Amino acid sequence: MSTPDMQAMKNREGASISAQVQKLGRFLSAMIMPNIGAFVAWGLITALFIGTGWLPNDSLVRNVGPMIFFMLPLLIAYTGGRMVHGQRGAVIGVIATMGVVVGALSINGDTGATEIGGTPMFLGAMIMGPFAAWVLKKFDKLIEGKIKAGFEMLVDNYSLGIIGMFLAILGQITIGPAVSKLVEWAGNGVDTLVSNNLLPLVSIIVEPAKVLFLNNAINHGVFTPLGSQEVLDNGKSILFMIETNPGPGLGLLLAFMWVGPKMLRGTIPGVAIIHFFGGIHEVYFPFILMKPKMIAATILGGMAGVMTGSLLGNGLTGPPSPGSIFAYFANSPKDGIVGMLLQVTIATVVSFVVAWFILKTDKVTREENATFDEEEAHAKLTAVTGA
Repeated sequence: MSTPDMQAMKNREGASISAQVQKLGRFLSAMIMPNIGAFVAWGLITALFIGTGWLPNDSLVRNVGPMIFFMLPLLIAYTGGRMVHGQRGAVIGVIATMGVVVGALSINGDTGATEIGGTPMFLGAMIMGPFAAWVLKKFDKLIEGKIKAGFEMLVDNYSLGIIGMFLAILGQITIGPAVSKLVEWAGNGVDTLVSNNLLPLVSIIVEPAKVLFLNNAINHGVFTPLGSQEVLDNGKSILFMIETNPGPGLGLLLAFMWVGPKMLRGTIPGVAIIHFFGGIHEVYFPFILMKPKMIAATILGGMAGVMTGSLLGNGLTGPPSPGSIFAYFANSPKDGIVGMLLQVTIATVVSFVVAWFILKTDKVTREENATFDEEEAHAKLTAVTGA
């Protein structure tokens, strides 16, 4: 007979499908969380120095493209590879992911000149980094104890280099183009919904795509061109308010702060400030990757926001980049401030209510909170920080 305790243990150990999904989510978020500072740096440079930023600068803005196309994916690949196979896994993860990045860029075959464009390979890095490390780990285990003394370093270096070379080529030929095609299909789906006046349904595609770090590709590849044309015709466009709305993410974070796992609550206020005022939405993605069913909250919040904006005739005069509430004010027409605030507020409230309900009824969260010892956690934190 299965007791409740046995069933809970079974779920925690990963026997259920939901547990496997959560395990995958935790692994994916573990690749992102150590690199949040890099995302913050990129977001701040973008907010300050792009043409629509606070301090436009043609020289400093040149950091934006290389950072999002090269630095951030390679950091993710390094972290994922290190998680699987230590330093050797980190190095081969970067090598293999570089091929994935190149596969998504436009390169002149005659001159070797690279045009910074295409799809940022965050998803490709999250696939190829750990995979390359896993391949090398299997190879190292296969030859373990079979190398003659004095040849270890030679074998280690050349095995990593040769395997890394082949995986980089594989990534360039397969993963890079495949992820780019995935983004193209997602963009076409969004475009079809927009063309048929089904704007609220766009959130069904946009919100999950954001969590997979396809937000910039969809926003700048689909919404910005279409929205710019609408601005020429109507002086504003609601398309700029779909992917960038900070409301759904804020509602999710507030729910985590109120009823989420107690061990995470202390980090939420800072994350919420960065998200809502800094416009760096990437900081809340790990919370969804940790509990994938929370995507329902941001989808419904996004749909509610788009529906509100459609009914009120909302729109922005340009793309708010990044999606900060300050950027929303800066790009709102003088007669559209109240409507904009209503759209963001309603999206926040709906997302909060849905996320609150999911967390309150989540068995794993209740069990984690029931066993959480605040004094013990504080003691551990004090021991680590010395504060």
